[in-house]
Amino acid sequence: MTTIKFQNTRTRKKEVFTPIDQSNVRLYLCGPTVYDRAHLGNARPVIVFDVLQRLLRHAYGAGHVTYVRNFTDVDDKINATALARKEAGAAGTLEELVQQRSDETIAWYHADMDALGAARPDHEPRATEYIGAMIAMIEVLIEKGHAYAAEGHVLFAVDSWKDGYGNLSGRSVDDMIAGARVEVAPYKKNPMDFVLWKPSDDELPGWDSPWGRGRPGWHIECSAMSKALLGETFDIHGGGNDLMFPHHENEIAQSCCAHGDDSFAKVWLHNEMLQVEGKKMSKSLGNFFTVRELLDQGYPGEVIRFVFLSTHYRKPMDWTDKKAKEAEATLRKWRALTAGIEPAASAAAAVLEALADDLNTAGALAELHKLAAAGDAATLLASARQMGLLTDALGEWAAAPAVDLSAQEARLFEARQAAMENKDFSEVDRLKAAYVAAGLEVRMSKTGVELVPGAGFDIAKLEDL
Repeated sequence: MTTIKFQNTRTRKKEVFTPIDQSNVRLYLCGPTVYDRAHLGNARPVIVFDVLQRLLRHAYGAGHVTYVRNFTDVDDKINATALARKEAGAAGTLEELVQQRSDETIAWYHADMDALGAARPDHEPRATEYIGAMIAMIEVLIEKGHAYAAEGHVLFAVDSWKDGYGNLSGRSVDDMIAGARVEVAPYKKNPMDFVLWKPSDDELPGWDSPWGRGRPGWHIECSAMSKALLGETFDIHGGGNDLMFPHHENEIAQSCCAHGDDSFAKVWLHNEMLQVEGKKMSKSLGNFFTVRELLDQGYPGEVIRFVFLSTHYRKPMDWTDKKAKEAEATLRKWRALTAGIEPAASAAAAVLEALADDLNTAGALAELHKLAAAGDAATLLASARQMGLLTDALGEWAAAPAVDLSAQEARLFEARQAAMENKDFSEVDRLKAAYVAAGLEVRMSKTGVELVPGAGFDIAKLEDL
């Protein structure tokens, strides 16, 4: 196996990866807050870490990697959705409705990530299962002078760890205060101090603690869960770069102060954000998609995964319909080439080298194209599966019954031939526009016409022709 290197956010360098313990390589990914469907951007770190864990299992053995991704199931947004249901007349206490919403959303999340070919982690802890561990960590922080209780809250004292706070994001405390929307509260000693514990009223979910009935702050959750499942020090921690500050910065501060050293996670990986058709994804622009919406529109999960892998994780990724259609066409060719054969014993060395170079998935896909062009189907299949592509589980979409479009192809070809004679291409343009609107990719050459069904193809739209 070639040397594995990662761009470590904390050191801002590409470093050779050396596990703390080769018999148990440990990684933690910040998972979702389970109040609604996962949007397209939420899927990017999941796919990045899925490729990562596949690479590490190849390098160190399938049984020598421990992958943890949490669920945040105690949060104000979850409480708000449950409260809206209660006000709409739903039966049950608010706490029961919170539990129902969390269970429902986790089931949605599993279904959506499964559809993208992402393997389930070894552990998927819920924050509510580790409240005791969070309380214990907060007590240690208070005892060591890094946290203080005030008016039913417990806050981390940023001033107590000034030398370390800001190292991940590369900003000073003063810079962070200037650029952050910090919560102003009279009980804070410093505007940047963040909540470790806060009060809950009788209706909201809450737990007994030395500071009264309450619930944890967001940041302490991941610190407690990663310690419980991976230990005080582990190999890789990651997520979207929007989590770098304040979430990951706060995780590092409270974990290092509680543990008494600056170890915590050795390597930090952060993926860039997602765009849609060249613009930031937002509801106001009308380009905000959940994973389920794309799947329901007819985009196969494997196609979505391919588009994600086409861009390096540290670069902004642009989701476009054109990319999806190109991905679908490529996957159809590769599935046809590899149909009925057994994969090679291992992925191609060039593919593994690309993945080992800071998860260069775009470079790895380029190598897959070379294997396909050379007709090396067995190595193509093994190499694609190393990236979670061309698996049996994701292949149903490509095995759908073929649609006979020979009559439509002949009609467009004849119209094109006539247009070449009379120089009137209006009928050709009309047919092409209708075929594209029905979800077909139109490929024309001197010798014929090929119509390829794409995502969302609807044969009923051809009936008017």
